[in-house]
Amino acid sequence: MPVKIHGWHHVYSGKVRDLYESDEANLAHLILVVASDRVSAFDRVLEPEIANKGVHLTTLTNWWFEKLSVANHVSHEAQIPAEVTGRATVAKKLEMFPIECVVRGYISGSGWKEYQATGSISGVKLPEGLSFGDRLPEPIFTPAFKAELGEHDENISFEKTIELIGEQNALELRRLSLQIFADASQLAEKAGLILADTKFEFGVDQATGKITLGDEVLTPDSSRYWSESAWLAGERKDSFDKQIVRNWLAANWNQEGNPPRLPDEIVTQTAGKYAKLVELLTS
Repeated sequence: MPVKIHGWHHVYSGKVRDLYESDEANLAHLILVVASDRVSAFDRVLEPEIANKGVHLTTLTNWWFEKLSVANHVSHEAQIPAEVTGRATVAKKLEMFPIECVVRGYISGSGWKEYQATGSISGVKLPEGLSFGDRLPEPIFTPAFKAELGEHDENISFEKTIELIGEQNALELRRLSLQIFADASQLAEKAGLILADTKFEFGVDQATGKITLGDEVLTPDSSRYWSESAWLAGERKDSFDKQIVRNWLAANWNQEGNPPRLPDEIVTQTAGKYAKLVELLTS
């Protein structure tokens, strides 16, 4: 259940985040984004929660917002309520695009499955003979259409993106996404990490009309990080995210009915991955 917060009222809950609006009329243009400890996989929220996951997600998102030279949704017009200190962000409301802006520098995840079937990802033709975890000739923009809660996002072509949001917006989302990915990859390398892929979400700031980066950014929920030394040694599957959860669930659930409860060791290992990524990037 979403926590009760003095001065704010709950308006929506996603798989991981809870959204609140202010009780004060002069702050109606703001939204309070609270990252919970909930964990999801295969579009289902699982039990139990991952201790301190929301704090780790918020810490990394705010760290990246400070590092990236792109407009973001963070607002300092209101203080973070004491009830959610460390796991919340006060943000400007944006008119969000219905597009997941996915950038891939390496081939893995759902992109690997699509490549195996078609030789391309989201309509982007790739060289033949790639193996799982290989670096791509250059990062590619492979957008997805954002599905309703509980539904699967749909990988779409750039041409379909233009149909949905217009050519000018599509070009700008692609440019921004590739720029942020390049900048973030350089910072990740300094921490001994490879940013394999990630997804961004953008919206329009109604006050300025400017396309603005929102939601979470470059967290282990939205991104795949690998140890560079492990990758060079040929290890391509041990990532700093909830892949442990996905792997266990895939081996122990046929995706029918309710998912099983995660074992304690899987929860502990996942929490360690989140904490280690924060340490590596921010220290």
